[in-house]
Amino acid sequence: MTPITVRPAKMCDYDIVALGEVMLRLDPGERRIRTARSFDVWEGGGEYNVARGLRRCFGLRGAVVTALADNEVGRLVEDFILTGGVDTRFIKWVPYDGVGRAARNGLNFTERGFGVRGAVGVSDRAHTAASQLKPDDIDWDYLFGTLGVRWFHTGGIFAALSETTAETALAAVRAAAKHGTVVSYDLNYRASLWQSSGGQAKAREVNRRIAEYVDVMIGNEEDFTASLGFEVPGVADDLTDLDTSAFQAMIEQVAATYPNFQVIATTLRGVRTATVNDWGAIAWSRQGGFVRSAARPALEVFDRVGGGDSFASGLIYGLMELQDAQLAVEYGAAHGALAMTTPGDTTMASLAEVERLVKGVGARVRR
Repeated sequence: MTPITVRPAKMCDYDIVALGEVMLRLDPGERRIRTARSFDVWEGGGEYNVARGLRRCFGLRGAVVTALADNEVGRLVEDFILTGGVDTRFIKWVPYDGVGRAARNGLNFTERGFGVRGAVGVSDRAHTAASQLKPDDIDWDYLFGTLGVRWFHTGGIFAALSETTAETALAAVRAAAKHGTVVSYDLNYRASLWQSSGGQAKAREVNRRIAEYVDVMIGNEEDFTASLGFEVPGVADDLTDLDTSAFQAMIEQVAATYPNFQVIATTLRGVRTATVNDWGAIAWSRQGGFVRSAARPALEVFDRVGGGDSFASGLIYGLMELQDAQLAVEYGAAHGALAMTTPGDTTMASLAEVERLVKGVGARVRR
């Protein structure tokens, strides 16, 4: 049973387009941010990571809508995006004033954590070019109508950056829906991003408006509570101990409130330590009800950042190309698990590796 209808590939220039900020991630490796003397550099961004995963792992045609300050740092970010195979034609290049007073590029310092020491992220993203994107900076009718896009993805991180990014996200999902493009949205609630603009109340105001145009909603129990206002007593913070019947009851409330949601999905993560997590996923579709992925207890994690984004890209691939909710949640969970075995926000997995993991093939040496 097909959980969602997607436009034919031959009618569209793009399979996936994402809207969001792309930052430089500075990674101290095995060290701490506070004691590092050198950093590895990657690109990353919650919404962009999804499009990159669909392009790099799953081979689909992808583009990103974002903005960068036109200096050497911005061109480094561009180089990373090009390496990932994502089309850069919808990047808005903003003149750089030599200091960054008007616009700059975002930095994200992230240490992976180990054992009892959790991962730590420190963002430096004030006044970034992407945070100043406005609804009319992009010709949405040209993108979704003239060129054609099968699937559009954005999320709550981008919407939280400023008043204008919230309005830009809303304009984008409206245009996508008008042209028959499937819209997915990852709530991705980050209290630190909303604290200076109205906190949870503002997050709910913004996300509820956007949610009216979403077909596939992604988020965990905290996201649905903080971003949309759904409360289920007794839902645990640690999903290892979560009563899934309570979580399913929450999802049923969400689905009843938003009849436009065709699929709702979340990862199930139990954090034993920073480097050992219980991992799985659950999804609901309006046609087929609930499905769960294979559980992976005590999954060894090298770098957890971006695991949820890789889950989203695998889920979207399954819904778009395989048209099966059970396979979609399996591909999403497998891709997220593999992405957490390598450094950086973005996937280094191949489709063949994802398919082997879905089939239950182990980690024996391949020669």
